[in-house]
Amino acid sequence: MAQARISAKASEGAQQQPQQQQQQSAGQLRGRFYRSTSMADRSSRLLENLDQLELRVEAFRDAASAMEQEKEILLEMIHNIQNSQDMRHISEGEREELNLTANRLMGRTLTVEVSVETIRNAQQQESLLHATKMIDEIVSKLLDDLEDAKMRLMSLYGACTSDVPAGPIDQKFQSVVIGCAIEDQKKIKRRLETLLRNLENSEKSITLLEHQKSSVRQSCNSKQD
Repeated sequence: MAQARISAKASEGAQQQPQQQQQQSAGQLRGRFYRSTSMADRSSRLLENLDQLELRVEAFRDAASAMEQEKEILLEMIHNIQNSQDMRHISEGEREELNLTANRLMGRTLTVEVSVETIRNAQQQESLLHATKMIDEIVSKLLDDLEDAKMRLMSLYGACTSDVPAGPIDQKFQSVVIGCAIEDQKKIKRRLETLLRNLENSEKSITLLEHQKSSVRQSCNSKQD
């Protein structure tokens, strides 16, 4: 009798063991499946966060670049005021006072340091140096021949713009600029715009000065008559 009970329990245990193993295996599978899904969700959330941060980083760089441009514009405007014809036709005391104010504003503007570094490979670095050298060579000869320098700068500018240029394009300079980083291309274009704008202002000043000299001569001749 006792032997029969022992045999029955052994048989029952043998039947339950495979079921327990199956349940344990199923639990392990469910656990692995759950962990896999959870890791995918985490990875997706992290990727989404990085995508959002990338947008903010680019917006941050754009804002810094805009501040760089604003600084350049402010310095140019202050400089133009100091060298304007109006400054030459006021009393010395007023001119001194205005120059003090302009110098103060320029000094405060220069205290703001904004720098956006551009990531370049070796070829882009070489192209930037070449483009800068070509512009500097023209600038160094501005006083020798203002009109020729202006025409050459306009041909360089025409190589940087997508608009239909008003004059010839410097093809060599265009090929050099294409090899530059996108941010450097924008800076080169802005520099040429600034140079041409300053030349335009200089020509207006020269024209106004010549007109005033002519008026003075005519006035003197009329008095002599």
